[in-house]
Amino acid sequence: MGMHGSAHIVWDWNGTLFHDNDAIIGATNAAFAELGLAPITMEEYRALYCVPVPKFYERLLGRLPTEAEWELMDGVFHRHYAEQRSRCGLTAGAAELLAGWRTAGHSQSLLSMYGHEELVPLVRGFGIEAQFLRVDGRTGPSGGSKAAHMVRHLAALGTGVEPARTVVIGDAADDAVAAHEVGARAVLYTGGSHSRDSLEAVGVPVVDTLAEAVQEARRIAA
Repeated sequence: MGMHGSAHIVWDWNGTLFHDNDAIIGATNAAFAELGLAPITMEEYRALYCVPVPKFYERLLGRLPTEAEWELMDGVFHRHYAEQRSRCGLTAGAAELLAGWRTAGHSQSLLSMYGHEELVPLVRGFGIEAQFLRVDGRTGPSGGSKAAHMVRHLAALGTGVEPARTVVIGDAADDAVAAHEVGARAVLYTGGSHSRDSLEAVGVPVVDTLAEAVQEARRIAA
């Protein structure tokens, strides 16, 4: 595993391997309620969501939230998300795809903007931690971009993982931006936070299942 020259997948967590859409929309609406915003549907969320997250709130407020508003909404979101995530599970077929990719002699890692201290035990609880060379969550403030996080992740993986043979699989445009930052490729999955229309505008392959994502990763990393 991690053998020089082999294909490598960097997996996203929320909305990709972890099917947490219900927790995300519930926590988002709880945060919105703090500022008197009406709740939104999952379809509306997927059409409007973007990163950095304060820009997402700007689309709904008509202005960027103040620092105090952002801190309030961010705190409420994470509190409600932590309460609701226990009802969520892995995306259908994810565990089998992870095992199959590793059995085929390839390597994989996990990179998420979810807090590292919360991410690691969650991944471990699903019994999939051993499938990854690394599991990296966010260690700084929330609300930022994934690109700098990806640079550090690839550097930590070392020379056994070649960016040219690395494919990032995620559910957000930011995953493709992060892949481009390190010279990797990206495949975007429609089952998470973004609508198909918004993902297709990025200009990378877009798929409807994780099985298709792995097939595409195998093809473009060859």
